[in-house]
Amino acid sequence: MGDMTNSAVDFYPKNQRRESNHAGDFGCSLNELRSLMELRGSEAVQKIQDTYGDMNGFCRRLKTSLTEGLAGNPADLENRRQIFGRNFIPPKKPKTFLQLIWEALQDVTLIILELAAIISLGLSFYQPPGERSEMCGSAAGGVEDEGESEAGWIEGAAILLSVICVVFVTAFNDWSKEKQFRGLQSRIEQEQKFAVVRGGQVIQIPVSEIVTGDIAQVKYGDLLPADGILIQGNDLKIDESSLTGESDHVRKSADKDPMLLSGTHVMEGSGKMLVTAVGVNSQTGIIFTLLGAGGEEEEKKDKKAKKQDGAAAMEMQPLKSAEGGDGDDKEKRKGGAPKKEKSVLQGKLTKLAVQIGKAGLVMSAITVIILVLYFAIDTFVIQKRQWLPECTPVYIQFFVKFFIIGVTVLVVAVPEGLPLAVTISLAYSVKKMMKDNNLVRHLDACETMGNATAICSDKTGTLTTNRMTVVQAYVGDVHYKEVPDPDALPSKTLDMLVNAISLNSAYTSKILPPEKEVALPRQVGNKTECGLLGLVLDLKRDYQTVRDQTPEEKLYKVYTFNSERKSMSTVIKMQDGSFRMYSKGASEIVLKKCSNILNAAGEARVFRPRDRDEMVKKVIEPMACDGLRTICIAFRDFPGSPEPDWENENDILMDLTCIAVVGIEDPVRPEVPEAIRKCQRAGITVRMVTGDNINTARAIAIKCGIINPGEDFICLEGKDFNRRIRNEKGEVEQERIDKIWPKLRVLARSSPTDKHTLVKGIIDSLHGERRQVVAVTGDGTNDGPALKKADVGFAMGIAGTDVAKEASDIILTDDNFSSIVKAVMWGRNVYDSISKFLQFQLTVNVVAVIVAFTGACITQDSPLKAVQMLWVNLIMDTFASLALATEPPTEALLMRRPYGRDKPLISRTMMKNILGHGIYQLTVIFTLLFAGETIFNIDSGRNAPLHAPPSEHYTIIFNTFVLMQLFNEINARKIHGEKNVFDGIFRNPIFCSIVFGTFGIQILIIQFGGKPFNCIPLQIDQWLWCIVLGVGELLWGQVISSIPTNRLKFLKEAGHGTQKDDIPEEELNEDAEEIDHAERELRRGQILWFRGLNRIQTQIEVVNTFKSGTSFQGALRRQSSVTSQNQDVTNISSPTHVSLSTPNALSSPTSASAASAGHSRREGIP
Repeated sequence: MGDMTNSAVDFYPKNQRRESNHAGDFGCSLNELRSLMELRGSEAVQKIQDTYGDMNGFCRRLKTSLTEGLAGNPADLENRRQIFGRNFIPPKKPKTFLQLIWEALQDVTLIILELAAIISLGLSFYQPPGERSEMCGSAAGGVEDEGESEAGWIEGAAILLSVICVVFVTAFNDWSKEKQFRGLQSRIEQEQKFAVVRGGQVIQIPVSEIVTGDIAQVKYGDLLPADGILIQGNDLKIDESSLTGESDHVRKSADKDPMLLSGTHVMEGSGKMLVTAVGVNSQTGIIFTLLGAGGEEEEKKDKKAKKQDGAAAMEMQPLKSAEGGDGDDKEKRKGGAPKKEKSVLQGKLTKLAVQIGKAGLVMSAITVIILVLYFAIDTFVIQKRQWLPECTPVYIQFFVKFFIIGVTVLVVAVPEGLPLAVTISLAYSVKKMMKDNNLVRHLDACETMGNATAICSDKTGTLTTNRMTVVQAYVGDVHYKEVPDPDALPSKTLDMLVNAISLNSAYTSKILPPEKEVALPRQVGNKTECGLLGLVLDLKRDYQTVRDQTPEEKLYKVYTFNSERKSMSTVIKMQDGSFRMYSKGASEIVLKKCSNILNAAGEARVFRPRDRDEMVKKVIEPMACDGLRTICIAFRDFPGSPEPDWENENDILMDLTCIAVVGIEDPVRPEVPEAIRKCQRAGITVRMVTGDNINTARAIAIKCGIINPGEDFICLEGKDFNRRIRNEKGEVEQERIDKIWPKLRVLARSSPTDKHTLVKGIIDSLHGERRQVVAVTGDGTNDGPALKKADVGFAMGIAGTDVAKEASDIILTDDNFSSIVKAVMWGRNVYDSISKFLQFQLTVNVVAVIVAFTGACITQDSPLKAVQMLWVNLIMDTFASLALATEPPTEALLMRRPYGRDKPLISRTMMKNILGHGIYQLTVIFTLLFAGETIFNIDSGRNAPLHAPPSEHYTIIFNTFVLMQLFNEINARKIHGEKNVFDGIFRNPIFCSIVFGTFGIQILIIQFGGKPFNCIPLQIDQWLWCIVLGVGELLWGQVISSIPTNRLKFLKEAGHGTQKDDIPEEELNEDAEEIDHAERELRRGQILWFRGLNRIQTQIEVVNTFKSGTSFQGALRRQSSVTSQNQDVTNISSPTHVSLSTPNALSSPTSASAASAGHSRREGIP
């Protein structure tokens, strides 16, 4: 570990390195502190004693105070930032716009088009000598006049121009997406605050403002923002797996192992730490820097690193834990989120895109082959022409033209707008969801939420207001239905109660005066403890005076609350040397440990099991049935000598004396019952999973409407649930869970493990007609596993711990259940937006491909030219995805059942619409193509020569085609067979402006596009006919929607979800690098073409090899090398400089698919 400092020191900016060599005004330097933080356990304690004497000596060196903290003087804070660094790890530099343009240019279909356009340009400038028309046959067509042949370059130039347009649009979309991601990230970071002591006051400051020398308060659920040394701790346990890979929680104490590291999670207990290293100097910072996230230096070192593969391996040293366990592989994955299965929509889209892509590739290949064969047979067989050298350029021009037509068919067939639509729709939704108090951390969670069929919700804070107040109490043998008058209680009991509450609660829990005059006092910290402190204030006492007499440092031993204990106990040393322990917790659990109770006179009397049962019946159950949470407060005295064995918890937490039982009310949020009704209407089952008493939970569930009278449901306690789902060996059995979960509505007194088991059981279940998609809410550290396991995890933004937020997909900034309903609405809207876009795009795809294909085969020329196709592509990809993906959600979305995992993307209704509109459009276009000249009384545009001027005939076809798409875009707004396609159209200004904007540009293209767009200005009557045929789409849409779908049995659905068996092994491999979802979306279509091209290329090579008689192995070698490279790259994880053994090493794979795309791209083009 020691030499790590040297390997990492190169990464820091020079001025910081210079400063770190001397100690500034402080008694220890940056390097000294960094090497100290590399030590663990007793070694660290020894080092602190040897170097600084004790913690007070250490604090003096760092000019801070153990009790008062830093003074908070701005000049001092800035000085510390200069010398010890800021608490900020600089992110990777975003890609520049030029880099994004370069990436967009790598699209294979675009490269092919560029090549074809450049060849076409080159040939148009080449004038062969002699009378070529005579010698090269009439296939060259009646060659046009001089001026026209000079305009031959225009088509090539126009294709290049439209390619540039597409590239800019793609790059701009990528750029804005990246910007949004960064904005989201910085918002998440800004919202994270941490408690530090400054000038004797505990204040919350943004994590980035923490400096070396701060005294920070750590508590259960925190994600540590900096490295530090524990000064005082209560039962502190840390999960260091993110740094060391060790899953066991590490117990920390000031005298045995005081080292706390940034990026680790506090799983239990509380304490104070002295911050010793921040930002790039903390352990997490060092690792991030080594992984390249924090350094620009690594750019410069890139070449060097490629030569030194071994050095990179050496630099990974800090990832190993102190015990020598190897954390390497785990840490490499740390950058990405934990790998989840592909989101439901992603799986369906991948399959669909692959299917459409294959079909497009086949169609375009057939088109080119037919055109070439037709031309060759016509010229050389029927007309018996010779291939003369001077005719070669003419023939090549024809072949290039055919090739361009083929590529154009391919361009239109490929649904490359799909990833764009998904990204736009998700990004738009995420932005709007922020206003609805949903902070989305993982983009795909937004869409998965639309499929949710079950929500497992916490009770406290989500369904209730999380404002606790004591409303009933049982003290001194009397059950008070409201808070008793202090005079009514025996003074001994009152003192005991006030002390027990004030001392046996986290000192961070406080009640502060209200911010506004009319408001209620503010509750800060643990809300249950705040409710009890409120009781102290209601009893006309002050808890702060009690705390001042016994400050936190003087607490002798603290057993903090955790889900197993369900209680918290604090031991204090009395003046006579004896000990007193105060305990509080769930009433039925603490009462079981009580053997005495204080009576009306404040004296202890025996409390037998019989008395306890009576108390449960007469006091606790009535309180719970009113929806109150019952807490028992007790104490126990211990002699000073011999001192009890505090580690033997079972013996300590026994023989307690009960002081009081209080009933705490946490009212149901007023908007929750309505939100739950909406969920139930939308086909989503809401279950409550809580740690509370079963009667309390049932009462709240009835108030919320989770359970309604007359329904068949079950409410279980955690232990009954476990008994029912486990076999004799204690193993969970899926069949047993399947018998319970469909009817289970309330799980009370549940542990985090129970919650995880339930969520896993529901997700894995195949019971019922559809598989379940489960959302879970959680706020505690122990909810982490369930949040991670769920399809969508919601963490509470206010009450949630950092650990819960880290494990979640969406953070509810207002902790409110009704915000989840909004998330469902947005999620369904995303799903519908994608389906709308698919319906629209597939109609255009089918029609354009068939028109280009049949047109090319029958008339040797595509009725829609390459440039026109690119314009259609732009309309249907970029503009349509913008228009259809930004539809705002409506309440109607909550009126239907969720789609679930297995529902296909293209329903039978959508298939009916696609085929119906396809038939209409094809009928119109073929009628115009083969009879248009007679209908409009114009010259036929068929069989035109190579560089013929544009014809009115083909211009009308192009114009009608575009206008039909435009009106069909309005039809596409409804996908469930609704009649009124205009419903709510003006609520979406983006849609309206895009439709009108496209129409405006279409007019300009037709009237002024001229030769580049192969258009000729149309007369007003021709325009009207085109518009009439376009509007026909809307009328035809009404006809289609009135045909009942269930009559059309032959219609098939498409775009089913990916089944388990379809997922390749490496994707199921947990350790595989998690690829950025959006990045994968963008590359998905491309990988397809590379594979196709690689196969074709290998076949050509094999043929050539056989011709030349050289070894057959050589031809196959390259194919296998491409495959193996793709596999190599898939296994690369976060490090940004990776050396591959191939000549085209990729310096910065952003994702495995991008990397494999990169390889195939270089290898794949002939």
